[in-house]
Amino acid sequence: MNIGGAGMAGAPVQGTKVRFAVIEESREWTEPGRRSPHVVPVTVLVEDVEAEARRRLRAIKLDEWRTREFITGNPMPADVRHFALQVEFAAQAISRLSPIPEDFDSDVYWPRLWGL
Repeated sequence: MNIGGAGMAGAPVQGTKVRFAVIEESREWTEPGRRSPHVVPVTVLVEDVEAEARRRLRAIKLDEWRTREFITGNPMPADVRHFALQVEFAAQAISRLSPIPEDFDSDVYWPRLWGL
């Protein structure tokens, strides 16, 4: 059953435009951020970005995987190794932005590991 031109659950709907929206600040992906004039801009440092990268790598227990690899000689899973490389690349890319966005820790800027 097709009501009002919408496709069935799980079926793709052609011609539909999808837009990302941030609910917290009522901002759409295609619109510039709206800030209150009373908000003081925050300066984000490269060290902040590096700390976020370390936090994300700790979340997947990268150090444990590296230790396990060293002790047993068995390589860490390829998806973990690939994710770590992606996080390091993202941290470098974000750190080179001028200015670094205040929401640098948003998942929009960072890769996601689907398997863990």
